[in-house]
Amino acid sequence: MSKDKFAQVRLISKPENMLKTIYTACRTCYSADSPLNIYDCDSAQDEEKMLKLINKVVSSGHYSTIEHIQVSFAISNISRACSHQLVRHRHMSFSQKSQRYVKEKGQFEYLTPDTIENNPELKQKFDEFMGKISEFYLELTENGIPAEDARAVLPNAASTSMVASLNLRELIHLANLRLCTRAQKEIRILVKRMCDALVEEEPWLKAYLVPKCERWGFCDEDKSCGRMPVRG
Repeated sequence: MSKDKFAQVRLISKPENMLKTIYTACRTCYSADSPLNIYDCDSAQDEEKMLKLINKVVSSGHYSTIEHIQVSFAISNISRACSHQLVRHRHMSFSQKSQRYVKEKGQFEYLTPDTIENNPELKQKFDEFMGKISEFYLELTENGIPAEDARAVLPNAASTSMVASLNLRELIHLANLRLCTRAQKEIRILVKRMCDALVEEEPWLKAYLVPKCERWGFCDEDKSCGRMPVRG
């Protein structure tokens, strides 16, 4: 079967005082005062003041100050191809559904790219092929082949799920790269939903969780979409 929608995402963990924590880290670098006093200080309750300092520090490239923030997402209904792209990112932690220990018992779930979905003839052949893979997988497991070996026939289209955690610096980096129109559509959707889930609770992050061209004001890709001027 082919699922209709890509990437189901929920933010399941984040620090309660994210903005204040980052402000404390930023302020500590440039203050003789202790981090505890900075955190407890009344001025640390002023959101506008905190944002002004944070924007200044982060814009200067002092990224260690945002590495103290760890967020976690529950992710499901993405393809193995998408998860393979996601796990290439550094400084992330993953707990993914195992094809070794979770045995498929019927037609495995899979994701169909839009380019195939929009071609009725190829879509039919794609679905038929997924059915044949499923039949052979079941034949293997029914004949005593362990799931860890039978999974060798499962395709990149097979659906998977995971819990993914990363710090704020890496999330901004992930957004800057994977929200670019040059990224594959499925991972763009996944990362956009991750960012939207966090921005819903921390609106001030919206300006950071964008394609890199929006932050830099130019495009550095070999083939630009034309959204921003190409770097000379």
